[in-house]
Amino acid sequence: MNAQLAARAVLAMCDIVAKQTGAAQLWASWQAGDLTIEQASDAAALGIPSANAGIPQRPQLAPPGSMPRRQLNGPENHAALIHALAHIEFNAINLALDAVQRFNDLPRNFYADWLQVAAEEAYHFSLLRDHLRGLGYDYGDFLAHAGLWEMAEKTAHDPLARMALVPRLLEARGLDVTPDIQRKLRGYGDAAGADILDIILRDEIGHVAAGDRWFRYLCAQRGLEPESAFQILLATPGVPRPRRPFNESARLAAGFSARELAELDPGKPAKNADSHLDNPSSQKGHRTHQH
Repeated sequence: MNAQLAARAVLAMCDIVAKQTGAAQLWASWQAGDLTIEQASDAAALGIPSANAGIPQRPQLAPPGSMPRRQLNGPENHAALIHALAHIEFNAINLALDAVQRFNDLPRNFYADWLQVAAEEAYHFSLLRDHLRGLGYDYGDFLAHAGLWEMAEKTAHDPLARMALVPRLLEARGLDVTPDIQRKLRGYGDAAGADILDIILRDEIGHVAAGDRWFRYLCAQRGLEPESAFQILLATPGVPRPRRPFNESARLAAGFSARELAELDPGKPAKNADSHLDNPSSQKGHRTHQH
């Protein structure tokens, strides 16, 4: 079976458990050699990538700016924090599957990386959902926002932009904030929740590293200097700037350089006001090679 079509089918699923199970099965099938990747000459057989991800009826979605600010000062707010983390992981399943189903004619290892990421995000979601249920709540009981998927829509035209602005920007932000969330959870008495975040942080370093690796690969394909290209993409309207403090050890492990971290200052303008980077997807005969 074709891996991109299989990922598209799981992406479309709205049932929570079906999506979790489907993501895990995709990765197992890839490892077993049961999934294939179409060659460029057969790309037309893949059809048009799905523009939307399947989502459950709940949680109710609201604009990111309208989300209530909560302090970790009681059972309901504690559960709301765990719910917010679970929602991030559920969206991350969709983001990884979308990278597989959307972007054609890339090396096999690209698809392997994002199928593995989807399976790991599904595992993270299951850990957090089980923990949330132990607190007397479930996924869908609180408001959530669609900010992560909105970035997927903004970068749907270009895998380079996707790798830059989802793993290297939004998911890298998760590396920065997780240690502080863990401290707050332990201070509240939720050692189990903090321990779950140990697993997630370990895996997310690998996910950001995968994004960094493919961002650099695609920059090399286009003759771009990666760190300069990243600064240009940060100048895209509506894209948030990285904010200090950074989890420098995690970011370095994920592929950022010390020089780049020093330059990722919210007050610094991008080196080039033109946020457009040529996308070779219009070059129909362009072929890539496995790294």
